[in-house]
Amino acid sequence: MSAEQTTVRSPSHRPLPKPGPSAARLRARPAVGRLPMLAGAACALLAGLYGGLALLLPASPAPEALTREHGPLMALGFLGTLISLERAVALRRSWGYLAPALSALGALCLAAGAELPGRLALTTGAGWLAGVYLTLLRRRLSRETLMQLGGALAWYAGGLLWLAGRPVPELVAWFAAFHVLTIAGERLELAHVGDLRPGAAHALTAAAALLGAGAACSVWQPAAGARVTGTGLLVVAGWLAWHDVARRTVRGRGLPRYAAVCLLTGYGWLATAGALWATTGLAAGSYLYDAALHALFLGFVMSMVFGHAPVILPAVLRIRLPYHPVLYAPVALLHASVAVRVGGDLAAAGRMRTVGGLLAEVALLMFAGCAAAMALRHTTGRKPR
Repeated sequence: MSAEQTTVRSPSHRPLPKPGPSAARLRARPAVGRLPMLAGAACALLAGLYGGLALLLPASPAPEALTREHGPLMALGFLGTLISLERAVALRRSWGYLAPALSALGALCLAAGAELPGRLALTTGAGWLAGVYLTLLRRRLSRETLMQLGGALAWYAGGLLWLAGRPVPELVAWFAAFHVLTIAGERLELAHVGDLRPGAAHALTAAAALLGAGAACSVWQPAAGARVTGTGLLVVAGWLAWHDVARRTVRGRGLPRYAAVCLLTGYGWLATAGALWATTGLAAGSYLYDAALHALFLGFVMSMVFGHAPVILPAVLRIRLPYHPVLYAPVALLHASVAVRVGGDLAAAGRMRTVGGLLAEVALLMFAGCAAAMALRHTTGRKPR
């Protein structure tokens, strides 16, 4: 669900019936039962940021588990829990919440140093998320839901390889496919709303297949698999930049324009990541490896989170998050920090990449602070200035 949609949609993509008085009162209450899962995602974020800080500043007193699991904590513990929680809300079945509960538990285990239980919980959560998508597909068979199912299966396959002892650097193609296919499926649905040309969706399906092929190839040939995945990322970026409704909504105002800015700048980083993956095969030294990963997971994925948060968080927590132009501040800082970080990696400039990494952490915390302050002001009846 995104800011461009003008009507609330059900998991089967049909408009929900108008709620009666009792349903309206129920929707007005905060969803307290979902807070533990959101708190788990927040803990994963903080643990991942602390681990990233220790990697940037080796003198920082951080547990080894946080530095070792920095990537999985951010990509699976934090983002995987958020995605699973949003899908569970869309499913409207209590059993669906086991997916975000498991991924949050897995993140906490990783942060505590319990590596095997953490991997097991995160992988099981991915399998449960695939079950959520299968149930949604039974309600309505659609290309976009199939694409998102493919993303969940990519997470699950990567998790199984992780449990089998494969190191994380050999699994990033699987985890990248999870995020990119999830986002691409959501944007494909909105592209249909914007009168997508007949047959245009086939190109995105082909790009999704290319991502899957790259991930599969990476099991035997990691560098070749990364290059194929990078080519897929480039095709997805080009498709989204050309067909996404954000090209039109960016000319609007308020929340639709803010979301469009986040999306379009994120697509630029997706293309950058694709070029880096395709040319380096993630095997050209640690600095280039970091540049390729941060362009994707920080520049692209986090920009998507910033853009969709004003719609997704209220749907998950039933707490309104009113749009305010102050949200542009962390977005601008995020993209500036990614530019500095990736530039520092490409130039092998240690101080520059450290500054970029620190600014990125500030941007993420700034956005969380802005969102919390805006929601609190609305809840207490005070409007942001």
